[in-house]
Amino acid sequence: MFELIPYTRINSLNRLHRDMNDLWQRFFDGESPLASAGQAEFLPSVNVVENDDAIEVTAEVPGMKPEDIKISLTGDVLTIKGEKTEQKEETQGNYHLIERQFGTFKRSFRLPAEVDHEKLKAKSKDGVLTIVLPKVQKAGSTTIEVKSEE
Repeated sequence: MFELIPYTRINSLNRLHRDMNDLWQRFFDGESPLASAGQAEFLPSVNVVENDDAIEVTAEVPGMKPEDIKISLTGDVLTIKGEKTEQKEETQGNYHLIERQFGTFKRSFRLPAEVDHEKLKAKSKDGVLTIVLPKVQKAGSTTIEVKSEE
């Protein structure tokens, strides 16, 4: 008889990395790491890309509604918070494996450039949250000719 055990060294290291990040995040946020012991935690994967005109943040949030996600920008720190709720289904069968993650999350990122707070956009499509943060356009340099007054 064989058992299905989805284990790889990489998955184990990724989980340890997430758990350590969560521990430090809670410590610096002033929360007790034990405050939510036993509570499931969902941590979406995020990409932050900077180009000439904007910073684009994408996060995997499958199954989440836009109203369950809160985005804030304070100074140069972008914070994404949300809650992914478990959809319970009553069935006659027994569960043999549960890997879907549920719970609350909070991710904060220090942005690498100044952004225009008035032109921020966020959308969610196919389980991917996309936040576009246009950069503040810096004034270009100008040469001024000095004229002589005679």
